[in-house]
Amino acid sequence: MKRWYMLTVVGKDRPGIVAHVTAALYEGGCNLGEASMMRLGGSFTIMLMVQHPGTAQSLEQILETVIDSMDLHIHIDAIEGRLHQHLLPDVRITVFGADKPGIVAKITGALSNAGLHILNLESDVGGSDAHPLYIMHIEGQAGAGLDALRSALQVAAGEGVETSLTAIDTLVG
Repeated sequence: MKRWYMLTVVGKDRPGIVAHVTAALYEGGCNLGEASMMRLGGSFTIMLMVQHPGTAQSLEQILETVIDSMDLHIHIDAIEGRLHQHLLPDVRITVFGADKPGIVAKITGALSNAGLHILNLESDVGGSDAHPLYIMHIEGQAGAGLDALRSALQVAAGEGVETSLTAIDTLVG
């Protein structure tokens, strides 16, 4: 029986990480599911669902040569493989303002209390060293409706950030 694992890989960004990791998994008889792979700062990170007939330890052995040769860090968790059960976002929120401690916790806390189920959050720091600007893009499901989110974002505006809220019309089928 094949089991599903969540594979997390992190290391200094360089060309070839995705190619080498996925080639090792393919050669090791693994099947790949959903993935998120991206550059964050000077690092590259992979979160990848992997179907493998063995244990987490045997999965790590499949990747050992690649991990060692590219100086990567790996973490593996057994998970339930729930493919094809995608949640579609119905709202997109953008937040930007002066970068300061707590901005993510305050905004996401207010949005969570207003019924938002965050499905994807990406952030970046722009501006300059002297005047950093924090930018967040959030997609999610507005469980309590758009008005609740608008109210939460008005409170966030009091924190010195600007926000935008856009409904997403998703046509499926």
